[in-house]
Amino acid sequence: MSATKLDAVQVDPAARSDAEFVRKDVSFGRLLLGFFGMYWRSWIVILWPIILCPILIYQDSTAYKCMYVVAIMALYWVTEALPLPVTSFIPIVLFPLMGILNTSDTTTCYLNDTTMMFIASIVIATAIEHSGLHLRVAFTIIRLVGCSHRRLTLGIFLVTMFISLWISNTATTAMMVPIIETVLMELESQGLGKMFIEDANDTEGNEDGQPAKKPTNVTMTYYFIAAYASSIGGIGTMVATGSNLTLKGIYESRFPDSPGINFSDWMCYAIPPMLLSGFLVWLWLQVMYMGMFRPNCKDSKAINIGPEGEKVAKRIIEQKYRDLGPITWHELSVAVLFVFVILLWFFRNPGFVTGWPDYITEMSVKDSTAAMLVIILMFILPSKLEFLNAFSKDSSKYPTKSSQGLITWKLIQTKMHWGLLFVLGGGFAISQGSTSSGLSDLLGNALSGLESLPPVATLFVICLIIQTVTEFTANVAIANIVLPVVAELCVAIKLHPLYLMLPATFCCSFSFHLPVGTPPNAIVSAAGHIKTKDFIVAGIGPTLITLIVVTVSFPTWGNVIFNANEFPSWAES
Repeated sequence: MSATKLDAVQVDPAARSDAEFVRKDVSFGRLLLGFFGMYWRSWIVILWPIILCPILIYQDSTAYKCMYVVAIMALYWVTEALPLPVTSFIPIVLFPLMGILNTSDTTTCYLNDTTMMFIASIVIATAIEHSGLHLRVAFTIIRLVGCSHRRLTLGIFLVTMFISLWISNTATTAMMVPIIETVLMELESQGLGKMFIEDANDTEGNEDGQPAKKPTNVTMTYYFIAAYASSIGGIGTMVATGSNLTLKGIYESRFPDSPGINFSDWMCYAIPPMLLSGFLVWLWLQVMYMGMFRPNCKDSKAINIGPEGEKVAKRIIEQKYRDLGPITWHELSVAVLFVFVILLWFFRNPGFVTGWPDYITEMSVKDSTAAMLVIILMFILPSKLEFLNAFSKDSSKYPTKSSQGLITWKLIQTKMHWGLLFVLGGGFAISQGSTSSGLSDLLGNALSGLESLPPVATLFVICLIIQTVTEFTANVAIANIVLPVVAELCVAIKLHPLYLMLPATFCCSFSFHLPVGTPPNAIVSAAGHIKTKDFIVAGIGPTLITLIVVTVSFPTWGNVIFNANEFPSWAES
């Protein structure tokens, strides 16, 4: 090419300079965007307290100072800009320094009857898992229900709900998933159905370009049942989830003159809506994915495994049960102590007979006393009876070392959710600070205009809002933020506090639409290769069912249990 032609195609220096500037500008913009995206949590931590400063400027009173602290914690909890337990420490710093609550009163909120109940529930659940008792219960119930697909899914639903009453929903789901996988894979190996199919149009996430594994409708049903049943079962007892204990702590802190919430009243109220919601959700999944009421559809034919298939499934369950061996002293001891503590909780103040503490002392005795008694016994009683052979004539039976207790402290340390303990305490500190600072009265006056609405309408709106928000945020964090406000709303519109607070607590546990909404959803999403869009569709039914059942249950059944027809005098203070 000649020099003349080279000159002709050369770019004008000014134009080149502008182009380089544009490239640099675009590059800087991307860097800036990446910087904000990478450090967004730090920006929230730094900027949010500054943005809220007008609250302090508007009025320099303890109520507004408390509002400032609560607003900071609310966004930190929702976004998890700081770890949830770290955010929970904020009242220990700001409440004393801002004159809201002294250090002693603030730190007392972090260790009380409710947090001791939380510790006890984790220890008892750990003891059950450690002994293997939960597996024996699970396989026993499944054997009794039957082994067709419909009966098997119903059995798994009932087992998961029952275990979730006492063990965290995360641990319950993690326990049920291997059982489900074993049954489905064995049925597939016998040619009685497919667990997964290959989706030729989807290679996302596979580096070798192979088709993605897609769960069949039958497979998805089993996994959805494990996740949904554990979440629904979590409302059945006071110790089932952290949000339930959050309600107990906030309710008894805000209304110290109330009779409180005891274990028996909670169970009597919660079990019927839990069972009804569970059955309707199971029915929804049967209709959606297993062709119930549509005998000629593809899904209905897919689950028809016939007598041979039922025999295969039954053989698997029977083998799993036989693998457990005969019931051990460890399992039996834990089972007896578990039933013992349930009876102590139930009959502490049952209402229809004199509670057992009244025969012993005139002091106030709460559920944590019974729980700690059983935990101490678990450390005392041995997990094996080898010491009985210490003087045996057969020297080969002599014990070589002392037997451990039914539970060990080392095991507790690995299982204890210490972070959640502090999150509970942070919520109780907010409640106590709101009451002492006057923020509660301020909120009550602001919400008094809602008194004109029908109570059921108010209840429905609150439940709908909470069930929507809890899809994106931890249920305990939501409970800590919402329940103090709901308590003041009840005072403002002259409703029994439990009328709104108890259903609102239940809704904190109902996350059905997203894998990230709750740990059980995440577990089954990973194990079953279930996509988010499938979760969104499957969760429509459970969301509507639980919303309607919870909204209807308290104005009807709840009034019978808690006598909540009238606004109590102890709530006026």
